[in-house]
Amino acid sequence: MVNLNNAETRMNRAKLSFDDAKIDYDRQQKLFDQKVISYEEYKNAKVTYDSSKEELSAAENNLDLIKNGVTKRAQTATNTLVRSTVNGMVLDVPIKEGNSVIQSNTFNNGTTIATVADMKDMIFKGKVDEPEVGKIKEGMNIELEIGAIEKDKFGAILEYIAPKGKEENGAIQFEIKANVVLKENQFIRAGYSANANIVLEKKDSVLVIPEGMLKFEKDSSYVEVETANPQEFEKRMVKTGISDGINIEVTEGLAKTDKVKGAKIDPKKVKEEEKKNPK
Repeated sequence: MVNLNNAETRMNRAKLSFDDAKIDYDRQQKLFDQKVISYEEYKNAKVTYDSSKEELSAAENNLDLIKNGVTKRAQTATNTLVRSTVNGMVLDVPIKEGNSVIQSNTFNNGTTIATVADMKDMIFKGKVDEPEVGKIKEGMNIELEIGAIEKDKFGAILEYIAPKGKEENGAIQFEIKANVVLKENQFIRAGYSANANIVLEKKDSVLVIPEGMLKFEKDSSYVEVETANPQEFEKRMVKTGISDGINIEVTEGLAKTDKVKGAKIDPKKVKEEEKKNPK
């Protein structure tokens, strides 16, 4: 009501000033037409008249905005129309009809009335432990496994690695972001949980053994290999390469035909041997 009262007072004052300026302008125009006054005096009266006319129009528009929410000049528009800054899908409307909203200003971010996103431009956000963050870099390919979509795997490209880590549950975590590469007709909902697999090293067609078979002695590693006599094993030193946490590469010391102690035995082969050697 205070704003409405101020707007009405402003309009009344603007109307008084306009009426006075119009009377003075009409008089000065007649005198100028009769060549009684100079053009300078006539011009001053016209500028004052035009200014008071514009002030009256602004005061009327301000009063209309407060009372009706729309001005006479923009009857098809309204100050309650909020336009989205991007084209996309409405994900959430957190407020209901009748709720109070605040516009963004220097003191707060304002009220969020809707969340809109481009569902064709998806971003994966995850966290990497401190020991692994030094092994990754921007531009690396990522394979995503989404919990809600078990059959498909999605590709992504690592675009961001946080320069500062945050402590969570006693461990330092670094945030990463990756741009998801969607195939045609693929749709992912916002907020899905997903795991990212990043290939740090890759080798093809190499000799590997389960890590559980590997034994250590000081700074060296070895395995127990079956000799020519069945169930007799000898220690053999080996050199290892990369590991995926389950299997480890053996670069030296072991042949493809060697039988390592602890290897899984195929029950079918055992039965075949028993048939051949019934004793």
